[in-house]
Amino acid sequence: MRRIILDADPSISEGIKWNAPSFRTSEWFATFHLRAKGGVQVILHLGAKKRPDANPRASIADPDGLLEWLADDRAAIRFSDVDEVNARGPALAALVREWVGEVR
Repeated sequence: MRRIILDADPSISEGIKWNAPSFRTSEWFATFHLRAKGGVQVILHLGAKKRPDANPRASIADPDGLLEWLADDRAAIRFSDVDEVNARGPALAALVREWVGEVR
């Protein structure tokens, strides 16, 4: 998942934020949920502060149904194993590119 996220857009970098591997462009936008049960999970968000002008739920297409919306500005993506990550990698990369567009 890490490689798919990093390769989705050249402006993405990584670091540790909130004690977990996280990804950023101009703002932190994705953080691994290290205590997720039953697989690996990444939370897509718009940084530490709520942005009243942002609503990715209304604008991001999810034709593969990967997003579990936690709020209008936050969603989770969960994969049960590495085979699922590999199979759904292109859909994950497409969502990350769209999400990065919301962060900028």
